[in-house]
Amino acid sequence: MTITLPGPTLGVVGGGQLGRMIGEAVARLGVEVVVLDPTPDCPASPVVSDQIVAGFDDPEGIDELASRVDALTFEIELADPDLMAEAAAEHGVPVHPDPDTLRTIQDKLVQKEALVDAGIPVPEFAAVATAEGLERVAEEFGGVMLKAREGGYDGRGNVPVRDPADAADALDEVGGAAMAEELLDFEREIAVMGLKGADGETRTYPVTETVHREEILRESVAPARTDDAVVAEAESVARDVLDVLDGRGVYGIELFETREGDVLVNEIAPRPHNSGHWTIEGARTSQFENHVRAVLGWPLGPTDLVAPAVTVNVLGDTDETQEATLSGVEEVLAAPDADLHWYGKGDARPLRKMGHLTATPGDDGDDSDAAPEDDRDALLARARDLRDALTFRDA
Repeated sequence: MTITLPGPTLGVVGGGQLGRMIGEAVARLGVEVVVLDPTPDCPASPVVSDQIVAGFDDPEGIDELASRVDALTFEIELADPDLMAEAAAEHGVPVHPDPDTLRTIQDKLVQKEALVDAGIPVPEFAAVATAEGLERVAEEFGGVMLKAREGGYDGRGNVPVRDPADAADALDEVGGAAMAEELLDFEREIAVMGLKGADGETRTYPVTETVHREEILRESVAPARTDDAVVAEAESVARDVLDVLDGRGVYGIELFETREGDVLVNEIAPRPHNSGHWTIEGARTSQFENHVRAVLGWPLGPTDLVAPAVTVNVLGDTDETQEATLSGVEEVLAAPDADLHWYGKGDARPLRKMGHLTATPGDDGDDSDAAPEDDRDALLARARDLRDALTFRDA
């Protein structure tokens, strides 16, 4: 294909931090970005060309977006696949990943069943509809993670059930159709950012270790601190997952490494993912740039690691919702081995993702706190120290 600049205009359903980082990544390539989001002045709005203020299931808003762009994508699973498909067909623009893929992934039970049908390893799971049924499954599996089939993210919609007696309360908390998944005693959680481009080309980023607490991703370490056999298996499983999914773009593939060294698929996101934020500083081409390249059918950028990288999320450390004013920024800005990313959200809420920082090995030797080139443990400790200097609490 022939590519000229200025480039095309990309429509993105969703204008949160992912939309913001998409806009930041491709402005230098001459790609204009228009986002659709129901929140006025959404996080992406300062860095993209325009925002359409409309719901993710607003037919008129989706139609307007499709009428103004050369290609469509999405950065949130709440996007309506039917409306995107209809609007894309009406205006003759491609939409990637494929809306059918989004339909499959939106329902965690359907997603798991599709993986099983393809022979991809996953934890044991079962659909549950009643407290009695959940009690039986929890007893059989020796504990489960109860997951809302639709709509859950950042730990919301996930409830661990270790005691069958807690089944009724857990179902009430989830509040809808649910799936119970075996509660694994895993060695670590890992992730692979997979990439599908034109003509069936696939690539993967280096395997990343992810650290969760309260079901929320707190930190990622790239490359993962695991052995070569697990890395090879994770990459193989990720490529098998990509074969199941239709449409171009980046896919966040979350995995478990078991105590026995097996790799099981946890969940898939059909978009750039928090587990891959490290690629902005740590990879030759970031996940955000490569997502847009893939959606547009452009040549994919290299996914090679250029430096070990640790990303730590900056979460709202408040007890209640308050104006988002981050303090302690000067220490991070003064660090030669760290990069701070602010998401532009107006309100800080408890455990809300407000930004992240990524630490890479220092290269000038002037900072005694900087981690050595290959010491990912020290790099993680360094990133945590820098994050802990940041706060939304009043001084």
